[in-house]
Amino acid sequence: MNRILFRFTLVLLVACALRSHLFAQVAQGPLTKPLAPFVEKHTLAGAVVLVANKDKTIAVESVGFSDIAAGKPMANNAMFWIASQSKPVTATALMILVDEGKVKLDDPIEKYLPEFKELKITDKNDEGRAVLKAPARSVTIRDCLNHTSGMPFKSAAEEPTLDALSLAAGVRSYAKTSLQTQPGTKYQYSNAGINTAGRIVEVVSGMPFEEFLDKRLFQPLGMTDTTFWPNGEQVKRLALSYKPNAAKDNLEPIRIGQLRYPLTDRARGPMPAGGLFSTAEDMAVFCRMVLNGGTYKGKRILSEESVKAMTTRQTPASMKESYGLGWSAGGNTCGHGGAHSTSMNIDFKRGLVTIYMVQHAGFPGDGAQSSGAFEKAAAGLVK
Repeated sequence: MNRILFRFTLVLLVACALRSHLFAQVAQGPLTKPLAPFVEKHTLAGAVVLVANKDKTIAVESVGFSDIAAGKPMANNAMFWIASQSKPVTATALMILVDEGKVKLDDPIEKYLPEFKELKITDKNDEGRAVLKAPARSVTIRDCLNHTSGMPFKSAAEEPTLDALSLAAGVRSYAKTSLQTQPGTKYQYSNAGINTAGRIVEVVSGMPFEEFLDKRLFQPLGMTDTTFWPNGEQVKRLALSYKPNAAKDNLEPIRIGQLRYPLTDRARGPMPAGGLFSTAEDMAVFCRMVLNGGTYKGKRILSEESVKAMTTRQTPASMKESYGLGWSAGGNTCGHGGAHSTSMNIDFKRGLVTIYMVQHAGFPGDGAQSSGAFEKAAAGLVK
């Protein structure tokens, strides 16, 4: 009996020690302390959170795990698929060309992409039958960047993954796909529109889209971990994605269904609307550049006029959606999220950037409330 009691006590002590170790990975600084309960309840796998101002990163903290089964703690330099957070990056690339006078926002896209000259819209005739006809006006670059182009989210050719085609081939498939609404008349979230803007960057600059980003944006900002194709070392730092299990009481790991594996394969097409991988620190640098009116450490990336155009409402007042050029915009703030729940926000009035990096295709229980808990903690940190 004593031997059995000893073994039971030993197992209990080991379990307590393990729990203490795991909790040590969870309960950390002021930004992540409010997130610890979500990790403990398995409604959040892990996160990297960051607060910055115009001059520096104020705090960056990690919580939970990048791989739960392996017990791998989340690290501050963890890599994440940022998905639609790529859209403001693409808009920035286009606005660099606007600043240089090489394109204009209200130029029709067929000026640079002739394949769109025969673009059609699906309409109904007097008998109520579906017919194809020319749109009332051309789709403009501005339409593409504020989701009023009338293009669908994607084309039928972008299957089974969104990165299956080259950028040029993907955009050609949009030109063969009829518009769903008249240009400029309705907000309709569209990867196709943003990808088309990225293709215009390629055509006008004379270099591949990813090369333009690297030379004109990532290198000047020192964003060394932002890429469409994470290398082997970066893949090791990639946080796994999770979704709720069937019972919706726990988490289970998943692959990124929108992308083709291996992620290192550069044959995958660069997707301007949602293909980038990055870190909290890299995205903070990007946001600080925007917060500083287009400059970073004395380097002028964008004009103040372009930053203002991107981060203020460009959708008509008649639409309920307030979207700028590549950014969700409203009042004194702008921001954007990604399909696996990453987000970045800029508060111009307070001069603050907040970055929330997770990899979740949905949350069980109250997990979705973790982002609000972080934002509340961030607000308290900088009072």
